[in-house]
Amino acid sequence: MAATAAAAASVRAAAAIRSRAGRVGALPADGRGDGVSVASYKELGLYSLRKRIEDAVVRIEMTASSALDMEEARRIKQEEVLRGRNLWDNPAKSHESLSSLADAIRVVDHLKDLRYKAEEAKLISQLAEMDVINVELFKQAYETSVDATEFLDRYEMSKLLKGPYDKEGACIIVTAGSEGVPSELWAEKLFCMYASWARKQGCKEGLVEKIASTNGRIWTAAIEIESEYMFGSLSGEKGRHRMIYPSVDNPGTYEAMSARVDIIPLFLDRPVNLHLDDNDLDISPSPSEYKRWNHRNGAAVMVQHMPTGVTAESSGERSYFANKLKAISRLKAKLLVISRELRTSDVKKIKRQTVEDLCSSETRRYKFGPHKLVHDLNTGLQLSEMNSVLEGDINPFIRRRIISRHG
Repeated sequence: MAATAAAAASVRAAAAIRSRAGRVGALPADGRGDGVSVASYKELGLYSLRKRIEDAVVRIEMTASSALDMEEARRIKQEEVLRGRNLWDNPAKSHESLSSLADAIRVVDHLKDLRYKAEEAKLISQLAEMDVINVELFKQAYETSVDATEFLDRYEMSKLLKGPYDKEGACIIVTAGSEGVPSELWAEKLFCMYASWARKQGCKEGLVEKIASTNGRIWTAAIEIESEYMFGSLSGEKGRHRMIYPSVDNPGTYEAMSARVDIIPLFLDRPVNLHLDDNDLDISPSPSEYKRWNHRNGAAVMVQHMPTGVTAESSGERSYFANKLKAISRLKAKLLVISRELRTSDVKKIKRQTVEDLCSSETRRYKFGPHKLVHDLNTGLQLSEMNSVLEGDINPFIRRRIISRHG
C-alpha cells in the first residue's frame, strides 16, 4: 500500500513538473526566477536526468542481452577450438586462439557488468522517486548510465572494426607542414587535441616523444596509445589537417597552414611481419655520426625506405640502438598499411609519387574567424564547436567515418 502511494505521488510530481515546463526559463545568476522557485527548477532538471537515465536503460536492455548471447557463443566456440588442438603443434596459431578466447571472456564480463549497471541505475532512479527528490541519487544513477552507454558505444563501434590491423593500438604522429612558429604552434595544438581525446577515452597511453625545430618549438610529436581498436578508430584521422584563419596583413582575406597526421598500427604482442632489405634502408645519423651529434632531441633516429621514400623516426628510447629498432618497426607498420591500401604485396613496386599523393591528401579543415567551422572532408561532417573539437571531442568524426566505411 505504501509503495502504491509513493508511486502515485511520484506520478503526480512528474505531472506537476511537466505542467511547469512551459513557463520555467533560465535560472538567473542570483537564483531567483519569475514566480518559479529554485526547488521547482531543480525538479525540472531532475526530470530531464530521469528521462536520460530511462532512455539509457532501455537501450542497454535491448542491446546488451543479444550481444551477451552472441559473445557467450563466441567464447564457447573458442574453448572448443582450443580443446581440440595441441597447443605445441603451431605456437603462433595457438597464441592467436588464446588471445581470441581472452578477448571473448573479457567482453562477456564487460557485458554482464553493463547489465548490472543498467539495473543499478534503474533501481537508484526508483529509490530516488520514492524519496520524492534526491539530487545525489539521481546524479549517481545518471553517471552510472553514462558510463554504461559509453561502453556500449565503444562495443558497437568495435564490432564494425574488422580490418586486419583495426584491433591494434596506435601511434599518432603530428608533423608541422613547414618551418616557422605559426605552423609549429598549429602542429602542437593538433597533438594536444589527440592527447586530450586519449585521456577522455580512458586509453592506456605509452611513449610520448617530441622533436624540436630550430625555433625550439615542436616540429614533430608522437604518442603511443596501447588500448585495443585504437588503429581502427583513428585511421581516418590520417592526412593533412589544414587551418584557415583571417589574414592580419590583408583584412578580408584568409591564410592557411597545415600539419600532417600519421596513424601507425602499434603491434604490442607480436613483431611486425614484413621483411625489408638492409640495402633499401637509409638510417641517419649513423652510429659514428651520432657520437658527434647535437643531442638536443635526444637519440632521435630516422629511417627511410629508399624505394618508396617512406620515413619513420623515434626519439623516445634511451639509446641510439633502441631508437633505431623502434624507427624500423614504425617504418614496417607504415609500409604494411600503405601496401594494403594500394593492394600490393611487394613494397618495392610502390612508387614515391603514389605514396606522396596518399599521405598528402587533405583530411580536415579548421576555419577560424567570425564563423568557426570544422569540416571533415572524408565524411562531409561539419561542426561549429571549434573549441570543443580542439579540446579532444573528435568522436563524431570517428563514429561517422567508421559507420560510413562499413555502410
